Amino acid sequence: MDKQALDIPRIGVLPSGPLDSICDVGEITVGHCTLADGPQQTGVTVVRPHGGDPFLDKTPAAATVLNGFGKSTGLVQVQELGVLETPIALTNTFGVGTVANAQIRAAVAANPGIGRGMATVNPLVFECNDGFLNDIQAMAVQESHYADALAAAGKRFAQGAVGAGRGMSSFSFKGGIGSASRVARIKDGPQYAVGALVLSNFGRLPNLTVAGRPFGRRLADQLDGKLAQQGENAVIAPEKGSIILLVATDAPLDSRQLRRLSLRAGAGLARTGSVFGHGSGDIALAFSTAYTIPQLAESPMPAIAMLHEARIDPLFEAAAEACEQAIIAALWHSESVTGRDGNHRDCIRQAAPDWRQWLSDTEL
Repeated sequence: MDKQALDIPRIGVLPSGPLDSICDVGEITVGHCTLADGPQQTGVTVVRPHGGDPFLDKTPAAATVLNGFGKSTGLVQVQELGVLETPIALTNTFGVGTVANAQIRAAVAANPGIGRGMATVNPLVFECNDGFLNDIQAMAVQESHYADALAAAGKRFAQGAVGAGRGMSSFSFKGGIGSASRVARIKDGPQYAVGALVLSNFGRLPNLTVAGRPFGRRLADQLDGKLAQQGENAVIAPEKGSIILLVATDAPLDSRQLRRLSLRAGAGLARTGSVFGHGSGDIALAFSTAYTIPQLAESPMPAIAMLHEARIDPLFEAAAEACEQAIIAALWHSESVTGRDGNHRDCIRQAAPDWRQWLSDTEL
């Protein structure tokens, strides 16, 4: 279901791409494998930067660690070399090793020389802890689930409680996968697409801000007056959880510029009410689909003019807005889920059926 059909809050002023998702950028596709069986509420989500071999044709990228309470793998080499060598995978905390193995096997199957005559491959797996809804100790994610998510990748994909987002929680409600896109117009120049995809598993309800309005405080007050009071003292209920923010653009940026772009994901995250809490693993990755970098030294390097630094601000604005919208999309798309030991997260739309009025209320 798309955002217009679902009627979710519209964030910001910039225009969206036709899909209002990360797939508005280049050849990007997204796929899920969802495990939803009693105490097992988890899965895998895969983002493919392009349709070719990601090891032979590497995608320029860079990351920012906003708060490092996380167990992702592959970031060190991304920061050093500035490229992606596999699709980007998202899963739960205890599934990282399994999914990384699946990425390595897939790369070796496509390129049998990896680790022998060729260099090794750098798997890239991001995670959040879905242990409230999912029996994370069961380690249900298998290598085949990565393959299934990869095979399912397409331009149109589900959001909310799907794939890696199945067991995630946000602001005491159901979180998960959200995506959005924005169009950045360069003065006297071209326009570029900026897309975001998030794995949202963070937030304290009294802090939730939607389109600049203190939405969570009103909802907390409606549900329980004591929750509203927590907004006055962050020590009572510290922010826990994590979020992974992926930002993609078709603008020609190098890895240094992409690191700067990834940092702006934090602006969108903060606008929703995050303070990058001590126990929250908040990591942003940005990549460009404008060109690829060949693995083989005898292949020519791309001859492409990078965007001038003085013209990059529209991309920063688009990244912040797309990430903010993607976080709200994850909340609004998610369905209610009951998982491990009967633990339950409600859909925020069901808890706040009058949300449209709330956002238009000048006294909110």
